[in-house]
Amino acid sequence: MTNDSFYLKNIWENTISSIKNSNKIDTGIVDAFFSDAKIYEANDKKVILLTENIIKKSLLDNEKDIIKAFLQESFNTDKDFVLEIYIEEQFKADKLGDTIELPIIKEFDGQTIMPHMTFDNFVVGSCNKESHVAALACAYDPGKLFNPLFIYGNSGLGKTHLLCSIGNYVRKNDPTKRVYYTDTLKFVEKVSDSIKDGSIDSFKKFMYTVDVFLIDDIQLLANKEKSHEVFFTIFNELVNNRKQICIASDRLPQELKGIESRLISRFNSGLSVSVDSPEFETSLDILKMKLKNSSLDLNINSFDDEALAFIASNFSKDVRSLEGALTRVIFLSIQSKEGSRIDLDFVSNALKGQTVVSDKSGLSPKKIIKYVADYYNLTRQQITSKTRTRNIAMARHIAIYLCRKLLDLPYAKIGDEFGGRDHSTIISACEKVEKQIEVNKAYKKAVKELETMIKS
Repeated sequence: MTNDSFYLKNIWENTISSIKNSNKIDTGIVDAFFSDAKIYEANDKKVILLTENIIKKSLLDNEKDIIKAFLQESFNTDKDFVLEIYIEEQFKADKLGDTIELPIIKEFDGQTIMPHMTFDNFVVGSCNKESHVAALACAYDPGKLFNPLFIYGNSGLGKTHLLCSIGNYVRKNDPTKRVYYTDTLKFVEKVSDSIKDGSIDSFKKFMYTVDVFLIDDIQLLANKEKSHEVFFTIFNELVNNRKQICIASDRLPQELKGIESRLISRFNSGLSVSVDSPEFETSLDILKMKLKNSSLDLNINSFDDEALAFIASNFSKDVRSLEGALTRVIFLSIQSKEGSRIDLDFVSNALKGQTVVSDKSGLSPKKIIKYVADYYNLTRQQITSKTRTRNIAMARHIAIYLCRKLLDLPYAKIGDEFGGRDHSTIISACEKVEKQIEVNKAYKKAVKELETMIKS
């Protein structure tokens, strides 16, 4: 290999052509995001690829194995080099010695951004790829692309990690920018204290100077009327001045209750992205990342493949469940005198009696619809149809309610399973069932029987 610029340019052009001809990656993606990258350096040990922004880098990273294979073909080598991908501007600044050490950040009078939560150790899979790319884009160019960024999903899936990653990235790469991170309850407390001591105007003026505002668990703003007004004012001021706002929530904006419609409208004006429960491969990668970063002597080589696969298969409801199961196994392994190797038998015994919550026993909207249809002697098609006959409508509402309760799916996704109904129709159905359960004993009994049948 040689580092002649003309030679490297030809190598990359040949690689792009081969990738497009292979149809392994969409040609539109290749043209839009890959083709203008450049090979900066190449030798038998590593190839350095530079691109212009964080979105392109993320997409290149996602297809790194394919790109590497075609680079090997273009270089006519079987050397197993490492492919490294960087943003050109940052890479060249680092080469000049302009790198900045990441401090433990105490942001003004906000909360401490956890320094260990970065993009580098955020495990990306199909469950969170969109939210990861969007967060990277907001960190790379705050206030310009997606504003506000609204990240939603159940607890323990990585929303806080993404918010902290944004904060850490911005402070590392541009220390002149002010980053303010807080959870909603702390924000409400700050507003309340400021109103009591007469400093609310000073607090708002201070917030107007923030460049990146990160707020977690926004659903907890429900029914906090005074905080609504202050937050609304701050939100408008920051967005109007192209300052970045990133919000995390356990549900979509339109599913939030007890929050003013004008705030919901503002949340919907930006980009909403979800984080879902990790699938098997991502769960496995999360466990490997935790072991890699562990300060203990145990590492990935201490585990049989089947042992890690057992944890990934049975505790993937959220990242915290995975971490908890892994921590228990490590603790019992340290206490054990049987040796350092951790196999499937050890893990299954260590986690015996623990709650296994990964896949809700294979439960899905289709299965719930079938249970309800069979219970009421109806067909699946009748349940999902537009028919408003009383007995069919009642069964449909119960099926919708059970999908929400047992699967905790967003209303929009449930609507898709029921003939493309919109989220407001799904919300209305759930509310009708809840009201009937309160006043109708026979109705309540039927819903309970169905729930028991489905769970069993």
